[in-house]
Amino acid sequence: MLIADDQPLVRRGLALILAPDPEFEVVGEAADGAEAVALAQRLRPDVVVMDIRMPVLDGVKATEELARLVPETRVLALSTFDMDEYVVAALRAGAYGFLPKDVSPEELGAGVRTVHGGEAVVAPRLLTRLISTYVRAPERPVRRPLATPGELTPRELEIWHLLASGLDNSEIARDLDISVSTVKNHITGIFGKLGVRDRAQAVIAAYESGLVAAGQERG
Repeated sequence: MLIADDQPLVRRGLALILAPDPEFEVVGEAADGAEAVALAQRLRPDVVVMDIRMPVLDGVKATEELARLVPETRVLALSTFDMDEYVVAALRAGAYGFLPKDVSPEELGAGVRTVHGGEAVVAPRLLTRLISTYVRAPERPVRRPLATPGELTPRELEIWHLLASGLDNSEIARDLDISVSTVKNHITGIFGKLGVRDRAQAVIAAYESGLVAAGQERG
């Protein structure tokens, strides 16, 4: 694991929190995004814990570079504020999720494990609130998903909409009266058709495609 933050005390604190866990090994620390990219290319860490706001190269640009140069390394972005437009930018750039910096040590450790496993660590409702605040499809050119809503099956479209509305797999299963395993299978198919990697990018794609409107409430 690599820790990237421009504040030495924060870097030390994160390392002290994570290092005692036998599952983690902190292999390096970076003071800015450019150093994080250089170290990641050399050290090939499984996970980079990345501050969003850093000098020289910010966390968003660094995440873009890592996704291009070291795609096997997964980024967990950190932000001082949980309602921060840079967090959405980090998800667009390829981060597997983000956590606010005031999370507990247990939550941080769980987040690193989740990202290492290839899953998004952003809570569905928090993610939905962020995107509904900052994603405005008509205001900027966006990367179109591989599929449009019309190319998904009716069931896939329904599940994509519920996912983008903030429901987790268990809630979707209850809403549709199907099993959680069936929901997971449909979500895998949705990811493949949309050309997205995880839940975070699927929610972004829902807003960008117009399936869900910014600020739209479920029901």
